[in-house]
Amino acid sequence: MADAPFVSLYRRFRPGRFDEIRGQDHVVRALRSAVRDDRVSHAYLFSGPRGTGKTSSARILAKALNCEAPVEGEPCGTCTSCVEITQGSSLNVHELDAASNNGVDAMRDLVAHAGLGTPGRWKVYIVDEVHMLSTAAANALLKTLEEPPSHVVFVLATTDPQKVPPTIRSRTQHLEFRLLGAEVLHGLLESVNADAGLGLEEPALEAAVRRGRGSARDALSALDQVVASGSADAARPELAEVVDALADGDLPRVLVALSSLVAGGWGPQQLATELIDELRQVFLAALAPELCAVSGTSLERYTALAETMGLPRAVRSMEILGHALVDMREAPDAQVVLEIAVVRAVRPDLDSGLEALSERVSVLERSLAGAAAFPRPGADRAEGAVPPPPAPSPTPAGPAASPPTPVGSRPSLGAIQRSKRGGPAPAGPDTNTGPAAARAKPEPAAETSANPAAETSAAPVAASGDGAAAERVVDRDSLTEAWGDGILQSLPARAKARFASGRFVAVDEQGAHFALPNAAHRDQCAEQLPLVETALAAHFGRPVRLVLVIDEVAAPAPRTGTAAAGPPPSVGDPAGRGRTTARDEVPPAPDPPDDDVDPAEFASGETDGDDHASEAQARLLQAFPGASEVLG
Repeated sequence: MADAPFVSLYRRFRPGRFDEIRGQDHVVRALRSAVRDDRVSHAYLFSGPRGTGKTSSARILAKALNCEAPVEGEPCGTCTSCVEITQGSSLNVHELDAASNNGVDAMRDLVAHAGLGTPGRWKVYIVDEVHMLSTAAANALLKTLEEPPSHVVFVLATTDPQKVPPTIRSRTQHLEFRLLGAEVLHGLLESVNADAGLGLEEPALEAAVRRGRGSARDALSALDQVVASGSADAARPELAEVVDALADGDLPRVLVALSSLVAGGWGPQQLATELIDELRQVFLAALAPELCAVSGTSLERYTALAETMGLPRAVRSMEILGHALVDMREAPDAQVVLEIAVVRAVRPDLDSGLEALSERVSVLERSLAGAAAFPRPGADRAEGAVPPPPAPSPTPAGPAASPPTPVGSRPSLGAIQRSKRGGPAPAGPDTNTGPAAARAKPEPAAETSANPAAETSAAPVAASGDGAAAERVVDRDSLTEAWGDGILQSLPARAKARFASGRFVAVDEQGAHFALPNAAHRDQCAEQLPLVETALAAHFGRPVRLVLVIDEVAAPAPRTGTAAAGPPPSVGDPAGRGRTTARDEVPPAPDPPDDDVDPAEFASGETDGDDHASEAQARLLQAFPGASEVLG
């Protein structure tokens, strides 16, 4: 007698009973109960990834419905009907591939023969890949699918339920099949290995499980390939050398191993895919070992790789290889793309991405702290280990000053504008804590030569030790910063308009020298001098004497709120009487910004009619720096 023809493992070991279906307990429970309780629906929709048991479950359902002696919803497998269905010769079961019979004529033929009787009790139609039906074919099936003959059951199978028309889905019971877990697949392959007498070792079974990726049919096909070749390398490439070299940072060894695999016939895309899967196992071994697709010594190997490589590098390597897979689709040489990807994964210094920079910084931090460059992710800190103390911040020499009293909760808008124009930096709440020498900033050369006294600064004032409010340092820098950020804005409208054109030039034993454009402007500001000195004393916590002087440096007129440069010289005589501004020689300054004058001060009602007139005069003088007031 001739030997029986060879049959693939996935066909030879196709489930014939509900209890032989693995990993789909929810589907088995629903179908078995429906058969046992005689509550079978007229139409079912089976959806799920390939190789998860959709067609096999449909055939088992047909067996159970036509079995001569079913037991608790299970077919006996020995009666004539069960044997014919297993052999594919039963008249009670009609299988149709919708991918090749997706036209309306095929559906019309199915509908026309649906009402015909069969030898069995039930007539079962199994339509695979039902999402491939054309719109016309799906519409032709709708009426019969909704109200089929009493002896007809439809089982529609698809790998893409989203493409099935809603009108079909609504007329069926939808059962979703799932991918099989690694443990379930491994158990299936072990039973097949024992029943078929294959005699395969554990590494071969693990390779087939990895190749199956949750599909029972793919795993059994990979097992067939291993049996035919006699090596697990036939099912998937051996990437142990590549991953070990990648973890050790040995770039030449990585490139040599990859080149050897490519020369052996493995494509760059497949190598990248399998390498991502290897790194995923490293990733899972570091975070959740129970999710790894391997066990035993293989799991211990991945755990050791996770300790060596570290979680950040494993994640970054997977991201790089994932992007490389996308780039390979249009690359003229996919191997070059793969090699560049592994080089960037091994050498973060050759990668300009933020993740690579973060990894390099983390390695440096761990090295400086005396820890391992790549510690095991999630490992607890050793007992007694104390993190290195933070480096002490440099403190300027000299007596310590107490924290200053802030002018406001945030810098004023004028200070922000001045910093954008390159003027003095805005003074925040804590900028005057050190001595003046530590905060001194270089001034322009012309101003230094013209005002030698500008470099003079008062000595800092130490905080009192009796609990009183701390006094702040009074020097030219602190005065300029506080003036632009808060004091000038807090003055009444008249004083603010007159003092806006001046600037602090020096601080000495006489007091703070405040320079104004000319003598007339100085005389007008003298009337508001007590208000300004009161505001300065309130800010610095000590009396500040203000000395009004004439600015001898010719500089462009400042905008309101700036104290970086003095106004242009007056065109009138030194006394400031009997002459007006020559507008054709000195252009007027631009209008002050809205944030430098608070309109509420003019509408507060605190000034009488004469005050309003004085305010208008002050605004005119502010708009034309250097001008003189002519008394009629």
